[in-house]
Amino acid sequence: MVATDADAVLAVYQAALDGGDASFETTAPDWAAFNAGRLPAHRWVATDGARLLGWVAVSRVSPRPVYAGVVEHSVYVDAAAQGRGVGRALLDRLIASTEAAGIWTIQSGVFPENEASLALHRRAGFRLIGTRERVGRHHGRWRDVLLLERRSPVVG
Repeated sequence: MVATDADAVLAVYQAALDGGDASFETTAPDWAAFNAGRLPAHRWVATDGARLLGWVAVSRVSPRPVYAGVVEHSVYVDAAAQGRGVGRALLDRLIASTEAAGIWTIQSGVFPENEASLALHRRAGFRLIGTRERVGRHHGRWRDVLLLERRSPVVG
């Protein structure tokens, strides 16, 4: 993922936000804020050669050294490309890059209603850690978030 991907990345992100079950966020940030919050070595896009189909990226969960091997990820796939293996390919690439860098845990928070995301994560080796009940308000209602993680079998 590079700066020339910015418009397409943010458009895919905004479309998912508009769907209502992707994130507590309601508006995609500008590229500067998006870029600043994600680790450059672990963000990837999938394309069909002509257009961006999806993206994956990670953020640090903490600046504390003890958590240097733990990241939080986001994965988004354009609605027209869903169900074609794009999300899995992106997660597989992310897992390879994070393990190569010594990262031992990838985590994510997913709304319980986002069944497609939950199924994708299960297939990629993520497990349910627990439910963060009523952790935040979204469009005027309290929402639960399922905490998922994938522990590397080769790092840590």
